[in-house]
Amino acid sequence: MVVDGGAGAPGAPGASGARGRAGARPPARPAVLPVLLGVLALLAAAAPVVHRYLVAYPDDQWQVDLEVYREAGRSLLLGRPVYEVLTESPQLLPFTYPTFSAVLAVPLALLPWGAAGWVWTGVQLSLLWLVVGLAFRPLLARAGRWAPLAQGVVAAACVWVSPVGENVRFGQVNLVLVSLCLVDLVRGADGVRAGRYRVRWPRGALVGLAVAIKLTPGVFLVHFAVTRQWRELRNAVLAAAGVTVATFLLAPEASLEFWTAALLDPERLGPNAGSSNQSIRGFLLRLYLPEAVTTLVWALAAAAAAVLGFAVARRLHRRGSPVGEVAACGVVALLVSPVSWLHHFVWGLVVLGAVLGAGRERRRVVVALVGFALLSVAWPWWGANLLAGGGVPVPLARAVQSGDLWWACLSLVALARLVDGPGGGREGRAELPLDHRK
Repeated sequence: MVVDGGAGAPGAPGASGARGRAGARPPARPAVLPVLLGVLALLAAAAPVVHRYLVAYPDDQWQVDLEVYREAGRSLLLGRPVYEVLTESPQLLPFTYPTFSAVLAVPLALLPWGAAGWVWTGVQLSLLWLVVGLAFRPLLARAGRWAPLAQGVVAAACVWVSPVGENVRFGQVNLVLVSLCLVDLVRGADGVRAGRYRVRWPRGALVGLAVAIKLTPGVFLVHFAVTRQWRELRNAVLAAAGVTVATFLLAPEASLEFWTAALLDPERLGPNAGSSNQSIRGFLLRLYLPEAVTTLVWALAAAAAAVLGFAVARRLHRRGSPVGEVAACGVVALLVSPVSWLHHFVWGLVVLGAVLGAGRERRRVVVALVGFALLSVAWPWWGANLLAGGGVPVPLARAVQSGDLWWACLSLVALARLVDGPGGGREGRAELPLDHRK
């Protein structure tokens, strides 16, 4: 008979030794030195970018999107109309996000303006660390106990990718959205494979929060339906609807204004035909075709991109590649959204992580490195300069101007051919597809 509290019982003296003899070792604590070196690597690489955009940048262009968020939070606190207030001259930018985002911006509104920019930049670098850790985890796992250092080195390289720099420059929110979706699908997938949820939230709920912050992650709701992840779809819809309704009760006038007026005005987002709009619609607008023709071609092209993208995401879901799944859905959002600014392409980090995998296949390494190099180029500004200079044919300059759009299209091909192609699932092939684990 075993008496509670006896030798080998949980919490009793000698229990750890009994577990050790049984082969069940307690999880090792991460070494401090690799983590410290990884953080230092990221900070060292980020220092020139941060200095450029937070120290040397003109005051009238400093963290202009963060100013939009912060003013929305201040509007809630002061009782001002959230969607009518503009930022100070010369930007004069309106708030364009759901009202829940304004609620989340209230803490930024309570900080002094200068401090808010530095705090938000620190948050972005922390989220970059998280995104790299999840998107590149097969590669990082090869470093063993030095994985945190490898994570810092990869994150340090990613700081110099053009969309990441643009997020720091404007004080954007995109890394929050990518982090929520990655944590939800990647961490949640671990629990599904183990036959239980090892996470403390219903899988899909974080995607729902991302949708409530900004509508573009709504592509994941379509993906959940296409892949018949009904539980995840339910959780996402309930989370998005729950916080939206709660926000409506908190700020009814602002919520009503967003859903009935602000949401329906695409011009609030800025000049849709500008170089920085790298969606399919942005490319078509820059061709200056008749409006009816532009609308028709956009509808057909966006539908084709959605069908292809969701098909790739579905296949990657079945192969048990949650990083690839997130990457494909993120690319769909970039392509079909009416407006996809350059800083939205931070989803490209997830694409690079999915394509690279564990870094054991030469072709995947080569494609990931080429993709990294191409994503580091500010194509919209290069193309705009070519147009202004007049030294190259206009069609070529237009093509360069939409370089990030072509990058997104090719990334779907890479995900389909490399991650979902022969040998692409080699690292996770021992695991059953997620559909069979439910």
